[in-house]
Amino acid sequence: MVRTQIQLTEEQHGALRRLSDSTGRSIADLVRETIDRLISGRLLPGREAQIERAIRLAGCFSSGSRDVSAKHDRHLAEAFR
Repeated sequence: MVRTQIQLTEEQHGALRRLSDSTGRSIADLVRETIDRLISGRLLPGREAQIERAIRLAGCFSSGSRDVSAKHDRHLAEAFR
């Protein structure tokens, strides 16, 4: 193994410490597992998976407005004011 040093925020370190305490695993082991998952793509969905998820969400929410598709530019401008 290669020894390396990283800097964490207080919140990150605290969360890792609590997870370490509750699971009985070392912080280093938790970090290695997370890096392995990131590298293998299990944390970040691929482009096709992202598109599929977006398509499944289409139409799942209601804004309460009945003219959003026709007047989307106006609604978007109002939302960002």
